[in-house]
Amino acid sequence: EEETSPWAGKATLGYLATSGNTENSTLNSGFEVGYTSGKWMHLLTAAAINSSENEITTAEAYDLGWKSERKLTDHDFLFGRVQWRKDNFGAYDTQFSQTLGYGRRVINNDQHSLNIELGVGARQSELQFGGTENETIFTAGGFYKWQFSETAQFRQDLRIEAGSANTYSESVTAISASLLGELALVASYTIKNNSDVPPLTEKTDTFTALSLEYLF
Repeated sequence: EEETSPWAGKATLGYLATSGNTENSTLNSGFEVGYTSGKWMHLLTAAAINSSENEITTAEAYDLGWKSERKLTDHDFLFGRVQWRKDNFGAYDTQFSQTLGYGRRVINNDQHSLNIELGVGARQSELQFGGTENETIFTAGGFYKWQFSETAQFRQDLRIEAGSANTYSESVTAISASLLGELALVASYTIKNNSDVPPLTEKTDTFTALSLEYLF
């Protein structure tokens, strides 16, 4: 029997351009690399988005994260996560969080999987127009997948970081369909929200993307 590789990952790339009375272009990219060894699982993630209108940049954001899980039982695990976010057009220029917590695999079968997580940690933030925030945070997360056919999957991720100065939440809804081999087409909708922002700054940013995804 062929030995299963401890490595797994995916790379995503999407680009949309329009021309005419208004010229728009949007580029989104990302990748995930995971490594599993015994009771440990490690995951590195990165993502970037850039949007422009008439050659003027209107959105530019980056995400970088690392997560390690330690399996306790078939359903329970402990985790540690560090997450860095940068948004050149958002209320917060950078947000850097470190979290330790507990997770449980509530559902895990061929069609459905659902993980929930609870944690506590710290976050350091730099506001776009000056000033810093350092706070203790409590985190919660839910991660659901539904394999509704042999070639199509629905995914819903929700993460919340609640602190005394600001609560950050992020929701990602995605549908993917296999095209050829390990190549898939993915349509996704992302909502990012900060509860407390400076005046004249929007609390919520949304991103709609159509991308190609390659699994490896």
